[in-house]
Amino acid sequence: MKNNYILITGVGGFIGFHLANRLIQKNYNVVGIDNLNSYYDIKLKKNRIKILNKYPLKKFKFIKMDISEARNFSKLEEFSIGYVFHLAAQAGVRYSIEKPQKFIDSNITGYLNLIEFCNKKKIKKIFCASSSSVYGSNTKLPFSETHVTDNMIQFYAITKKTNEYMSKLFSKLINTSIICGRFFTVYGPMGRPDMAIYKFALKIKNKETIQIYNHGNHFRDFTYIDDLVDILFKIMNRHLKIKSKNYFNVFNIASGKKGNIKKILKLLEINLQMKTKLSYVKRQEGDMIGTCGETKKLKKFIISLPRTSYSKGIKLFSDWFKEYYKIK
Repeated sequence: MKNNYILITGVGGFIGFHLANRLIQKNYNVVGIDNLNSYYDIKLKKNRIKILNKYPLKKFKFIKMDISEARNFSKLEEFSIGYVFHLAAQAGVRYSIEKPQKFIDSNITGYLNLIEFCNKKKIKKIFCASSSSVYGSNTKLPFSETHVTDNMIQFYAITKKTNEYMSKLFSKLINTSIICGRFFTVYGPMGRPDMAIYKFALKIKNKETIQIYNHGNHFRDFTYIDDLVDILFKIMNRHLKIKSKNYFNVFNIASGKKGNIKKILKLLEINLQMKTKLSYVKRQEGDMIGTCGETKKLKKFIISLPRTSYSKGIKLFSDWFKEYYKIK
């Protein structure tokens, strides 16, 4: 396996970057692809790639490409690929309401193009990133993989659930082993500026008022990035040992803890040593009130789960944030 490449789609993204970095440090070879779109600060994406490009060319190869165009996959023909982490997607819960076509192109057509490429190249192990947003208006907590997921409240969630359906179908049609992971709000250094914790930190830095939706009653299962990467690494190793050709499974990838928005803000205040200005507003369209993931199934699959506390995770994020933005 280590003589082959691991393909990571969306390698310029938050999760893709951290996963690539960890795999290379574990002595795996990585080929990463990304279209580096401008949905959020492209400088941050380029900085991530710049860090990865410091590795020897044999260990990391970056190719700029858009997966929504099938012909672009010819750029990968030269690589012997043993495993695929499909993390590329058009992100943004609210953005999906405004620009649904972008989500069809990237999240659905792009994944289909990847599956067809894998079939052509006889790549038989794929991990596909899904999302906790598929639980939609479900109010039973913690969210379990056994729960019904047909009450989604944003278009982004629909594309992610479609990815799960595609994975289940194609695992049988083309005898490919596919695992889908439902990610719960991921945070940490070099994260996404459109995600809550990063957005809050930017507002605090700029002395701007933070709008707190649903009058502060939201909560999220915030998952620290290093925990997520550890889990993905363990999933890959377990997945590679599965002999069934048409294996399919879905796992929650979460901390299993409720993170209250007001408590998260207090931790940011402490670690950034700045005060917040808050404005409480009503719930926004497409927002889930709360998320919390059941992780028993995942633990059974990979034996143990990492658990970074919110106090430690927010401190690590804040330390990076202060260094990146040169805050003394």
